[in-house]
Amino acid sequence: MTPPTTTDSDAASAARRERLERAIDAAWPELEAFTLDLHAHPELMFEEHRSAAALVAALERAGFEVETGSGGIDTAFVARHRFGPGGPRVALLAEYDALPELGHACGHNLIATAALGAARALREALVDGAGELLVIGCPAEEGGGGKILLLQAGVFEGVDAALMFHPGSRTMTIRGALAATRVTMRFFGKAAHAASSPELGINALDACILTFNAINALRQHVIDETRIHGIISHGGSAPNIVPEYAEAKFLIRHRRSEEVAALKERGLAAARGAAASVGARVEFEEGLFYAERKVNVPMANRFAAHLEAQGEPVLEAPAVGRVGSSDFGNVSQVLPAIHPYVAIVPEGVSAHTPEFAAASASQAGLRGLRLASVALAATAADLLVDADLLAATRADFGASPAPGGTA
Repeated sequence: MTPPTTTDSDAASAARRERLERAIDAAWPELEAFTLDLHAHPELMFEEHRSAAALVAALERAGFEVETGSGGIDTAFVARHRFGPGGPRVALLAEYDALPELGHACGHNLIATAALGAARALREALVDGAGELLVIGCPAEEGGGGKILLLQAGVFEGVDAALMFHPGSRTMTIRGALAATRVTMRFFGKAAHAASSPELGINALDACILTFNAINALRQHVIDETRIHGIISHGGSAPNIVPEYAEAKFLIRHRRSEEVAALKERGLAAARGAAASVGARVEFEEGLFYAERKVNVPMANRFAAHLEAQGEPVLEAPAVGRVGSSDFGNVSQVLPAIHPYVAIVPEGVSAHTPEFAAASASQAGLRGLRLASVALAATAADLLVDADLLAATRADFGASPAPGGTA
């Protein structure tokens, strides 16, 4: 690990952490019940009405002023508490959407509860802070780009630093993420009876399958760490009807935004050629662009110090691979931000699996939740109290542009 950035005295930071830890322990029965309740009632992106309402109610009970429907999204919110005049504005980010069929297989019930627990502890136990604490409720991380929409709506304007945690299979605080974009390809042909008059048809499914073949042929000619995943989401109505419509969905990723943009164009060209080869036509619907993640090192190192003080070893991230994408990357491009990981499963167990969903309500998941809640609260407290840490955070953000630029 890189040594933690030392600003105000280690003793002062440790004393704040201990007060916050006691506050979290006092609230622990409620926090445990809260996260298990979220886990038991998973809701898909933009449909998180119950989860968002539960978070809003809990934050209001804790003394926060809460605005709902933030950024024009029904299930988004911003909760605020001011400690004193001046000072920075620090945001804890909550995610709470789930995955189709798998529920909370990415541990968003833990992410949301960690933000809640840290916010409650700060509100109750931070006695020497200035500035403002926000909890931003961020819906639709799982494919909907909720944070991107909130950014576009100005919800993050004036925020000096953003923090969240993510459960994983390895505890690490400096970890990037891939830039990514989604494309839906819709192929249009002409229906015909597949046995009596196939010559009258134009097979949209053939165009779709040829697109997959063309993209597969690209794989040996792309830069390292490129990821292209696709599914056929519609392939026809019946085997005796020439498919007049087919649809595919692709997700394209790389560490750098410009590589994703270039590869997307190659994928669109492949689809146009495939469609032309069978006489079909193709239309595209492009999704939001997820930027690569830019990790703020002083903040990440301070979070690591607070984890290690609790007895949790912090590991280096793998040099290559084993990384996904998130709309948090877009936030990290415009303000200092961290997205550390705390292990709740052994290495080799992946998120977005039934095993990870089970772990998100297990004793290991609850242990990770407590570790993360304390480290989030303590790091946010340091930012609110320690002007030197805040200055180092700002300097690191300004001095380290992301490799691929903003999205």
